[in-house]
Amino acid sequence: MAPALTQREVDTFVIDSREVRAGDVFFALSQPEYRNNGFNGEFEDSTKYAEAALSAGAAACVLRRDRFLEHKELENHVDRLIFSDDVIASLQGLAHGVYKEWNGPVVAITGSAGKTTAKELTAEVLAFAGKKVLKNVKNYNNGLGHPLTVLNLAKDPGYDVAVLEMGMSTPLQEIERLCRITPPDVSVVLNVLPVHLEHLGSIENVAAAKAEIVTGMKPDGTAVLNIDDQRVAAMAALSPGKAITFGFGEDANVTASNIVSKGFGMTEFLLSCPDGTANVRFHLSGRHNILNALAAAAVGTTFDIPVERIAGALENAAPPPQRGEVLRFRKGFVVVNDSYNSNPDALISMARTLVEDSPAGSRKIVVAGEMLELGPDSERIHFETGRTLGSIGIDELIGVRGHAEPMVEGARSEGLDAALFAPDSGSAAKMLVPMVKSGDAILVKGSRGVRTERVVEELLANFDLEGEAAANIR
Repeated sequence: MAPALTQREVDTFVIDSREVRAGDVFFALSQPEYRNNGFNGEFEDSTKYAEAALSAGAAACVLRRDRFLEHKELENHVDRLIFSDDVIASLQGLAHGVYKEWNGPVVAITGSAGKTTAKELTAEVLAFAGKKVLKNVKNYNNGLGHPLTVLNLAKDPGYDVAVLEMGMSTPLQEIERLCRITPPDVSVVLNVLPVHLEHLGSIENVAAAKAEIVTGMKPDGTAVLNIDDQRVAAMAALSPGKAITFGFGEDANVTASNIVSKGFGMTEFLLSCPDGTANVRFHLSGRHNILNALAAAAVGTTFDIPVERIAGALENAAPPPQRGEVLRFRKGFVVVNDSYNSNPDALISMARTLVEDSPAGSRKIVVAGEMLELGPDSERIHFETGRTLGSIGIDELIGVRGHAEPMVEGARSEGLDAALFAPDSGSAAKMLVPMVKSGDAILVKGSRGVRTERVVEELLANFDLEGEAAANIR
């Protein structure tokens, strides 16, 4: 321990020097740590920002000794330096120590799609039942965001439960590593889809990576599994503890029936849990979002929350930003903003929802960004996705960037002549804004790197929202 840190209490830990406030501890990350801890790619060495962080009042800086030797300006702050052989491992180890001292239950959630929505719904169910819930902000679900979230327990140990999504994109045991930081009491697996194939190679490898959240549970934990996904259902055999299932099949422990769409942003269904049934008025559209709700309900049952209370929580829930937000414009058109991420299954599901929930006579427009990390078959997958989009009843398609061009070609092959390609989201917005008219129903969806939210931003810049100018109109 550096001399200046003796007997000093700290409770805030940061990895971005721009966020440092007096008394914080700054972890200076460098490429060796990223490589050692399952991060794919080249990253900036933040040791060069350590001096600025210390000058801003950081109580201490954690860094590698070899990096210290490369930055002579840090010699003036040596009494506030903590040396580590692996700074990310130190951050994660600290988080594990804070977790052990807290010793509360952890709900861990993974899946190829829907993690953040399921996390928010699960947190809502538990909070509605009176629990104080720690959850990831945004999608802080990797080897850095996860420990930073857990370290909030150092500042406030009064949380009753932690709901933490766990992501992965490489075959480097990312989820296994996260489970070592916070071994889950409840592990949720939503689905296994052909995403991240660029690094994982096959859907079987994706399934194996997702299964780490089940094998990494506590011995008496509960796996919450989507029975409608065969690869997920098979993970029950890997559970060291119990398993509970959710889905639309009759064999599911938690299921939904009597599903009725009431238009964008309102679906009604009958929720069935082991302790009974209750009617739900749900403010998200699409069967995939009902599955997310069922996952949250299944978690609720593991905490012995009555089905009526779970139904009330689901009715109280709103979609997270850019994940199925319904924006109603004064001009008379509606936009479903689902621009946070995309994959073939999710895109087709949302497009079907657009077609099914649109008022009679409305023009149905899909703005679909390129779907990233689909591996060597990406062009073919985009073409086949386009063929499906062209056959389900949408009226116009704007494909955005890269392999969205074969997606447009696929739609045209199915007779959708009103299918256009835009090289980027800015160009797509310029196409869309002049064509919008009253009665239109528009879906905007794309992978994170395509930035299709810029299309929504351009609509908001040119047209007024109906009623309150809020991001979430029910």
